[in-house]
Amino acid sequence: MLFNPRNLNFYLMLAADGLCFAAALTISYLLRFDFNLSNAFGMQLVGLLKYDLPLKLGVFLALGLYRGMWRYTSLVDFWKLTEAVVLASALFVALVAFRFGFTGFSRSVLALDGLLCLMFTAGVRLSIRTLYARTAAWTSAWKNPQHPPRRILVIGAGSLGERLVREISSSPQLNYQVVGFLDDDPAKRGRSLHGREVLGGVDDLARVAEDQGVEELCIAVSHASAAQMRRIVELCKASGLPQRILPATSELLDGKVALTLRPVDYLDLLGRSEAALDEAGIAATIKGRVVLVTGCGGSIGAELCRQVVRFKPARLVLVDLSEYNLYAIAGELSSELSFTDYSCVLGSVADLELMRRVMAAHRPALVLHAAAYKHVPMLEENPWSAVTNNILGSRAVMRAAVAAGVERFVLVSTDKAVRPTSVMGASKRVTERLMACFAGGGTRFMAVRFGNVVGSSGSVVPLFRRQIERGGPVTVTHKDMTRYFMSISEACQLILQAGALGQAGASGQAEALSLGQGRGGEIFVLDMGEPVRIVDMARDLIRLSGKEPGVDVDIVFTGLRPGEKIFEELITEGEGVVRTEHEKIMVLGGTLGDDPADVACVLEESLAELEAAAQAQDGAAIRALLMRLVPEYAQPEEDRREDARPEVCAKACGPGGQ
Repeated sequence: MLFNPRNLNFYLMLAADGLCFAAALTISYLLRFDFNLSNAFGMQLVGLLKYDLPLKLGVFLALGLYRGMWRYTSLVDFWKLTEAVVLASALFVALVAFRFGFTGFSRSVLALDGLLCLMFTAGVRLSIRTLYARTAAWTSAWKNPQHPPRRILVIGAGSLGERLVREISSSPQLNYQVVGFLDDDPAKRGRSLHGREVLGGVDDLARVAEDQGVEELCIAVSHASAAQMRRIVELCKASGLPQRILPATSELLDGKVALTLRPVDYLDLLGRSEAALDEAGIAATIKGRVVLVTGCGGSIGAELCRQVVRFKPARLVLVDLSEYNLYAIAGELSSELSFTDYSCVLGSVADLELMRRVMAAHRPALVLHAAAYKHVPMLEENPWSAVTNNILGSRAVMRAAVAAGVERFVLVSTDKAVRPTSVMGASKRVTERLMACFAGGGTRFMAVRFGNVVGSSGSVVPLFRRQIERGGPVTVTHKDMTRYFMSISEACQLILQAGALGQAGASGQAEALSLGQGRGGEIFVLDMGEPVRIVDMARDLIRLSGKEPGVDVDIVFTGLRPGEKIFEELITEGEGVVRTEHEKIMVLGGTLGDDPADVACVLEESLAELEAAAQAQDGAAIRALLMRLVPEYAQPEEDRREDARPEVCAKACGPGGQ
């Protein structure tokens, strides 16, 4: 239905446009004849109006121009209006030509009529939007005379800054007044955006804030490196003014947050640009198909479920060992994401018969295997659990997937699998080799290897925050320790993107094939950016909490824990990388081992021994077998005795210190 006939506004809009059309044609005649219209041309004008009004109103109705709300008129509406006017004017000219053959008609009148139609109809819509905006502002000021708008300075005169100012202008209830922008782009200096001037660069923050009486700072930067974001946040902190940040466009589009300001978070300091996804390619692997996610209640698994739902799968099969985690993600899918086409499977991935029954019953096209134990020190104490869950569980899921004819199998791996120094890392490296043994058949296997994700369960950021809330100290294992970090959302988006690449192949595919990657079993490596020093992360989190490291909160070095190493790697010697068509995803160019049949034979023999050692809870035997399966597996050579002594980082942890 094009309109509601009981809606009074519809008739008012119709009448307004009718007046615009009549005025446009009348003024066109008056302009053409210098406001000295003869009786003959006056009669001609009246005769044309009976064709002009119904024709143009009919075109506007047919194109849906009365379904919108003029108070929210935008550029999209303007272009739609332009299309409607051009079409209506063209039809009107055609009608005059067909009905009268242009005999005795001025062609300039018809040209002027189209231009004036666009000017008048657009002017009416713009006037209505302006009137509503002014009225809302006056109403807000009248209701809150004692609360004048907060004067804010926006850092970043790009797309996010423009969007923020537009939202503030159209929502006076927010009670903000943007006094101007700061931007480091020299080309923007002195220019204005929505009537607000770019007052200088970020280094001018203190001067501009004082001159303009700024009460609050807003960071609206779309693309910035980690160093640039830290500089911006430090300058904001130095000003003494409260500061907030606008979420990234990807978060807004995903519906995770509204267009609103929030406090600066550690993720903002990582300076990671948004990942541009091939959504069509991802949708081709998910839409209308069954997807199974193991470990669906964990940090990565739950986010994978949220991302998968965006692409409208036919069914989502949720597998998790934790009853509460399974209940939580199922409830979130149904209540918050309005997705109910899911099945819950409560059980262990190491239960081969259960996995076979689940796969046979649901016939998933895509399996995302995220079930794994990942806490390094915990698995050093309980290596048999790493074998049972990470290795034997992965083998069970892979076997069941092959038997059920799954199209694609994506293994979530880790940078700790590279030259591992822990049971956890060695167990994940074994699963990568297992995947290579299953590759080459009807199921396309691939692994995605990446580093730490900020905010995941058991990660360092939540621990540091709790320690800061208690007043410290913040415990860091080693002053030189670094890790790669990305957000959970970005990691899961890139996992899905890698799954789509695994189906379609990578650019440079011929090179990958020549290096042994054509049979499946690829290991995709995510671009994690620059590694972050953990002590720098601790300092940043302390400052974000409004405190000063070494003054309000101490940092204490506690020494490396069992299985930890100072530096993580994403690739090892012999593993060259080949670029894919996605800028943030690479595929390993080196082979995953020797001949797959030989590797499978060795693995099966060793896995039988590993299973027996795990049942006996024989940690020494497990480590010896892991070293046989993963020759590069070794304990870190770092001398732990010196690092084990707690060291308070006070003055040394200040700016520029270690």
